[in-house]
Amino acid sequence: MAQPASAPSGESGGSRARIAPQQRTKSGPYLQVRDLRVRFDTEDGVVRAVDGVSFAVERGRTLGIVGESGSGKSVTSLAVLGLHNPARTEISGEILLDGRDIVGRPDEEVRKLRGRDMAMIFQDPLSALHPYYSIGRQIAEAYRIHHPRASKKEARTRAIDMLDRVGIPQPAKRVDQYPHEFSGGMRQRAMIAMALVNNPDLLIADEPTTALDVTVQAQILDLLEDLQKEFNSAIILITHDLGVVSQVADEVLVMYGGRAVEHGSVEQVLRRPQHPYTWGLLASVPSLRGEADAELVPIKGNPPSLINLPAGCAFHPRCRYAGRNGERSFTEVPELRQVRERGHLVACHMSEDDRLRFYAEDIANAGVAQ
Repeated sequence: MAQPASAPSGESGGSRARIAPQQRTKSGPYLQVRDLRVRFDTEDGVVRAVDGVSFAVERGRTLGIVGESGSGKSVTSLAVLGLHNPARTEISGEILLDGRDIVGRPDEEVRKLRGRDMAMIFQDPLSALHPYYSIGRQIAEAYRIHHPRASKKEARTRAIDMLDRVGIPQPAKRVDQYPHEFSGGMRQRAMIAMALVNNPDLLIADEPTTALDVTVQAQILDLLEDLQKEFNSAIILITHDLGVVSQVADEVLVMYGGRAVEHGSVEQVLRRPQHPYTWGLLASVPSLRGEADAELVPIKGNPPSLINLPAGCAFHPRCRYAGRNGERSFTEVPELRQVRERGHLVACHMSEDDRLRFYAEDIANAGVAQ
């Protein structure tokens, strides 16, 4: 991606102080999630929000997690951060942060990792930021939690530096303002400053550009990429926007019904998808290469209830190819398996030849976005 675009008046500006890059040279994934399962007990039954999801993210790389609402994207990220209520949540599997399994660790121990080793940018900064505290105070407090010996003056200076780093104009003045005095784009920048104030190795961004116009959205994405290059952070980007994923992600994990249904590089998943659900996601968004008045093709039906998932493949009630390989789609849960391309995993009972043939037909007949 190109260098960050210049921001319009009121969104960014001023000098952008450089922070020395972190010397992080350890090899291998910084985050490894293995067979993660998250369940909630409710009056209506057990919600299987995440059911056997595995992935890894290396420093300097971005994983995009996509899927409809209710697919398990945000629940997965909150489990990584240890933000689920342990009294109401059952979590199993492994979440290895720099080789340390944090599943089942005491809350106090995981709390020390949040903000320092891993941090999150929430979807709605107006809700995430406290309305009665100044922006600077909130960033300074996030810093002092992990730097208890820092004075208030030092923490305030750090807050000003971070506001400047993320492109907030007049940071020495803005540091004393409140969230309602910031525009939507500047609030998101302030959230990024707070998330990065302790230089975390892992940054999770949950729909960070949903409520922003396209110009500000592009600036925020460019800012995240710029900061990633500087800090060599691992990033998980949770979104429903495949256009955003194609811009910034290195790998894509497609989730449906709490499970992973496709996983691979951006090129593999977005250019050569092999799961019918991924085809549906691509067909439901406009293509810059298509006709201006081309009809979008929504996925029929609704996402499944996580309390009462369909037997077999959870997508089969919405899949027009279900049953092509006998009854397995209705009785057997498909496992992620590697296709011919190295690193490309798909959970589908159809043969790879059939998937390639049917997708080619969909491109020709239904206008699936390319």
